[in-house]
Amino acid sequence: MSTSLKGKRVALLVTDGFEQIELTGPKQALEQAGAIAEIVSAKLGQVKGWHHTDPGDSFSVDKTFDAIRIEDYDAVVLPGGVVNADTIRTDETAQGLVKDAARANKPIAVICHGGWLLASAGLVKGKTMTSWPSLTDDLKNAGANWIDQDVVVDGTLISSRKPDDIPAFNKQLIASLAA
Repeated sequence: MSTSLKGKRVALLVTDGFEQIELTGPKQALEQAGAIAEIVSAKLGQVKGWHHTDPGDSFSVDKTFDAIRIEDYDAVVLPGGVVNADTIRTDETAQGLVKDAARANKPIAVICHGGWLLASAGLVKGKTMTSWPSLTDDLKNAGANWIDQDVVVDGTLISSRKPDDIPAFNKQLIASLAA
């Protein structure tokens, strides 16, 4: 049975250094289900992906953080990648977008290091979630209940650990948007 997400819009928030498959996997699944999935970054142009520690491809940015309103989207996806996650977590506009999404009860789906932005935005306290194992202490220190599972759902927060979890991550993200 296929799920139609026709008319749904999803913002994928990234900066340079994102884990490429954590952007392309969800983006492709969302688009195949009928959603519009836009790459949103700090500036227009291109953003560079990575394959773990090796450079990946460049992707065109559809819109900038300061040019979107969360009201125009149905969900937010935060791919990981150490460089991306470390950069985006200090971007006040990106923090504002995820805070707006949380206030609006929109799904926020994070994978790998993507949870750093939520921790910096003060959005993980009291939430059960997962991530790449090296974020365990950061998330716990920010008040999260960290567990080691392929996908964890706590309200509108969807989290996964790593690229191997993308099939379960995508399935949950699409189910949340279809509900």
